[in-house]
Amino acid sequence: MSEDKQQVSRRQFLNYTLTGVGGFMAAGILAPMLRMAIDPVLKPSKSGEFVNVGLAVEDITTTPQRIDWKVDQVDGWYESKVGRAAWVYKDENGDIIALSPICKHLGCVVSWEGSEQFPNQFYCPCHDGRYTKDGVNVPNTPPTAPLDTYQQKVENGMLYLGKAVPRKGA
Repeated sequence: MSEDKQQVSRRQFLNYTLTGVGGFMAAGILAPMLRMAIDPVLKPSKSGEFVNVGLAVEDITTTPQRIDWKVDQVDGWYESKVGRAAWVYKDENGDIIALSPICKHLGCVVSWEGSEQFPNQFYCPCHDGRYTKDGVNVPNTPPTAPLDTYQQKVENGMLYLGKAVPRKGA
C-alpha cells in the first residue's frame, strides 16, 4: 500500500500561514467596530417611560404652571440627561392637563400670559402665535396645530409624565 501525500512547498506553507494570521487580525480589528455599530440596536428602548416630575397632584391648580424635569436620553451609544418642560393645570372637571410648551409653528417656547392683550392664552413670542388655555391654536395666528399633550399617570399622589403626543389641528 502506498500513500499519496503531496508535499507542501515552502511558498504554499507561508501563503497559508500569512493568510490565516491576516484573517485573525482582520477579525480582531473588525469585531469591535461591528459591535459598536450594532450594540445600540440591541439595547432595550427607554422611550415611552413615565417619569416622576416632582409635582404632587394636590399642588396642581387651575392656573397653568410650568414644571421642568430631566429625562435620560440615549442617542446611539451616547447617554445624557435632557431637560423637559410642561404646562400643567386642572381643567373645570378636575382632570389634569399637561401641555408641551413647544410651539407648533417654529418650535419656540410658549409662555402663559395673564396680560390684557392676551388674557388666559399661551403666547409664542417668535411670530405672535397664540393658543387657548386648553392648547388649541387661535385662528388667524401662525400655529397650524394645537400644542402636544403629555401622556400621564398618577401614582401615590405624584404626577408622572410620558412622551408628548401630537393632536389634530383645529
